[in-house]
Amino acid sequence: TIQKKGILKLENILEGSETPFSSEEYMKLYSTIYEMCIQKPPHNYTQQLYDKYRESFEDYIKLKVLPSLREKHDEFMLKELVKRWENHKVMVKWLSMFFYYLERFFIARRSLPPLNEVGLTCFRELVYQEVKVKVRDAVISLIDEERERKQIDRALLKNLLDIFVEIGMGQMDYYKEDFEPALIKYSAAYYSRKASSWILEDSCPDYMLKAEDYLKREKDMVARYLHSSSEPKLLEKVQHELLSVYASKLLEKEDSGCRVLLRDNKVEDLSRMFRLFSKIPERLHPVANIFKEHVTAEGTALVKGAEVAAGSEKDFMKKVIELHDKYEAYVDDCFQNHTLFNKAFKKAFKTLCDKGVGGSSMAELLATFCNDILRKRSKKLSEPIEETLEKVVKLLSYISGKDLFARFYWKKLATRLLFDNSANDDHERSMLTKLKQQCGCQFTSKMENMVMDWTSGKHHQTIFEEYLKKNKKANPGIDLKVTTLTTGFWPSYKSFDLNLPAEVQKGIEVFGEFYQTKVKKQKLTWIYSLGTCNIIGKFEPKTMELIVTTYQASALLLFNSSDRLTYSEIMTQLNLNDDDVVRILHSLSCAKYKILNKEPNTKSIAPTDHFEFNSKFTDKMRRIRIPLPPVDEKKKVIEDVDRDRRYAIDASIVRIMKHRKDLRYQQLVWECKEQLCRIFKPDLEAIKKSIGDLIKRDYMAWDEDDPNSLRYVP
Repeated sequence: TIQKKGILKLENILEGSETPFSSEEYMKLYSTIYEMCIQKPPHNYTQQLYDKYRESFEDYIKLKVLPSLREKHDEFMLKELVKRWENHKVMVKWLSMFFYYLERFFIARRSLPPLNEVGLTCFRELVYQEVKVKVRDAVISLIDEERERKQIDRALLKNLLDIFVEIGMGQMDYYKEDFEPALIKYSAAYYSRKASSWILEDSCPDYMLKAEDYLKREKDMVARYLHSSSEPKLLEKVQHELLSVYASKLLEKEDSGCRVLLRDNKVEDLSRMFRLFSKIPERLHPVANIFKEHVTAEGTALVKGAEVAAGSEKDFMKKVIELHDKYEAYVDDCFQNHTLFNKAFKKAFKTLCDKGVGGSSMAELLATFCNDILRKRSKKLSEPIEETLEKVVKLLSYISGKDLFARFYWKKLATRLLFDNSANDDHERSMLTKLKQQCGCQFTSKMENMVMDWTSGKHHQTIFEEYLKKNKKANPGIDLKVTTLTTGFWPSYKSFDLNLPAEVQKGIEVFGEFYQTKVKKQKLTWIYSLGTCNIIGKFEPKTMELIVTTYQASALLLFNSSDRLTYSEIMTQLNLNDDDVVRILHSLSCAKYKILNKEPNTKSIAPTDHFEFNSKFTDKMRRIRIPLPPVDEKKKVIEDVDRDRRYAIDASIVRIMKHRKDLRYQQLVWECKEQLCRIFKPDLEAIKKSIGDLIKRDYMAWDEDDPNSLRYVP
């Protein structure tokens, strides 16, 4: 019949022994089947044709396909399978076209499997089921060969894997059940063997190089011939075998592990380590922990080194900044600013910034370092001041006692302003802006008020000079410069009734008269300890200009009227206490510049000492500054900060209770701690004590119904 001849011709075409169908042959076949389908029973052959469609595939497969596959082996069998699969798809296409009328009416009405599905199912049931295990093993073997860098037929491999995908007719079930599990299993075994060998033979960097290379090749392999859905499963298994299994051994390798890489600054290797372990998030924790321990250890070593080398606090702070710069770059570059490493880095620096050097806290050291940067100096800094100030403010963020830093900074800023020792007003303002951004307005309010008051005080000096020009009788007798300041904005300074030399006393009286004409209701209090004087010393070798404090000047001018004075006479005439007199006389007779001769000639001051003017004193400079050792106010600063902290805790508790009305005791403690921790780390015992004091002062009371709760008392 025409139908049988057509199917036979198609089979011969597939076998390569006949030429393709002509248009006339195709139409003749289609028309014949059409005619057989539209007849009325018993001459309607629709069901028989549907069955014949299936039988055509089954017969061809059994007679031609399976024998040709069974007689071939290895790669020849694989190539034959690919060829037969491609032929089968062509056969399905042509037969579906011949029997298309069945598809349009008969199959649709009876809800039967479509022609395309019937044709592909025949191949799946008769060919695929027989060869799938053999093909799967052959494919995995080819993959392993490529892993060993051997040349393979990649096109063949891709075509074979496409069979596992296409045989599911739009579903991935056969690929996922018949191929993928075996691929994952054998890949795990392959990389397990590799890793167990590498971990014994290779250093940590070499191991990571190999692991990164093989992971990249696995990813490329997926892109070339595996289905994309296999990528996450395959890479996860490979990462597990190469990284997770040996993570601890790899990181802890004695001569090349993570600690050694950090110690030797192996930036590239550390970057690779992060790239590899970031694919397995839980494995990043040990790396971050080692990083934190390393930074902490380096910080601790810096502290110990600074304690051994006494007086190197300035160098210590430079080294701390360098350490911060170095490992901040590690976090940004090696660890891609990952949250885990950011936290580890901050914890390490918080630990470092909670330490102190030589009895000085990090808050004090940082404030002193700022003072060195911002004051006038002979040597220039090695890097721009703005950049250094940025780094200082970063370090401040790690210090728990920011209020202690603020107090020291405030004191030192006051000294720079009062003694005209600030290098640059713009830098001072810039630093205050940075501190405000970091710690808030309240943190810098006193400092900003002080700077504004200083500017206002200098304006008074200008008005005073104009006043002297207009009032010729108001002659102070000396070149007098006075800075008037508002008490509340500045640190408190000792104010003694110093017996001033007559030359200075007259100038003070003139300024007092001027000030009363301008400001009626304000009282002037003179802080002589902050004054400076330029006086002329007439020595036998030459006349010199001495820059001294008001205290030192007052002591030296006593020797204009006396050749020799005792310690007690000087103290009486100056009207100062023992501590100040000792400091003054030591600076003038025992330090670098010996303006006074002392008997006996010892290095300390005693109440029995006698002093004379040293007329033979000389120096290569004609103008010298004689420093007066500053009073160590560290103890007072710390006491003031402790007092302010108690007030802050009280205020915080009252604020919370006023807002919440009633609150459980532990919750109040926690909220108070959270509120204050941005500026200082409140002591739990101090919070509890403050709560007890506020209860006694009737700001709050225990709740009668709940013994663990407090209520606010209006």
